Amino acid sequence: MNGVNQTLYIPLYGKAYVSRKGIILDDQKAEEIWAAEGFALKGKSKSKWLAYYMGIRSAVFDAWVRQQIAGTEDAVVIHIGCGMDSRILRVGTMNHKWYDVDFAEVIGERKRYYCESADYQMIAGDVRECSWLTNIPEKKRAIVVMEGVSMYLTSKELHALTASLCAHFDQVAFLMDCYTTLAAKMSKYRNPINDVGVSEVYGIDRPESLQHGKFSYVKEHTMIPQEFIDELSGIEKHIFGKLYAGNLSKKLYRMFEYRKV
Repeated sequence: MNGVNQTLYIPLYGKAYVSRKGIILDDQKAEEIWAAEGFALKGKSKSKWLAYYMGIRSAVFDAWVRQQIAGTEDAVVIHIGCGMDSRILRVGTMNHKWYDVDFAEVIGERKRYYCESADYQMIAGDVRECSWLTNIPEKKRAIVVMEGVSMYLTSKELHALTASLCAHFDQVAFLMDCYTTLAAKMSKYRNPINDVGVSEVYGIDRPESLQHGKFSYVKEHTMIPQEFIDELSGIEKHIFGKLYAGNLSKKLYRMFEYRKV
């Protein structure tokens, strides 16, 4: 896999790590895949602090998807840049159609561990080109999550992606995490993704800058809710809170919700 594709092993490790400890996220599939693949992470990529962060980030996305599915009929769920993530198993479809989307090489690996069904399909495609949307016949409502992906897309590419989603669906609920421009600059030198050969990333400071037409910014979400920090114990809880939930962290990482209605 190329550098960007290899970044999928970083959150996979984090989810497997917290799941083995019995905190934050129950992800037996991540444990299974990590044990089988044994990708050689190094440096900051294998930090327990980053593992906690990756687990919490995924748990926040999971909670949002559950809420959206429960409150939206006749919607499809689209996980852009799914990697090897098992959100489909952790959340369940609740009789909604679910599509996981990623590069062809990633989907090829993914099909070794996941099986498609009437409610679940994997789509190979480059999210920057959007032709993959032709594989989705539904047009009414979409619940879209994009976790750990926006930082690899330019603002022009993000705009094109969301415009394509809005052109395809009558209604769209969209949640993504992102770097700020400060984080993007720092990431050239101090980011775990450097350990797998990635240095070019992008940041967003004004969520309103991605609005267009009926696609509007709704609100910012808390990336590290206290309820998950509280699952850590002792000095780890204190250190993690300072590293990933303190003032510096809030200047680097953010989570935005958008909607077309």
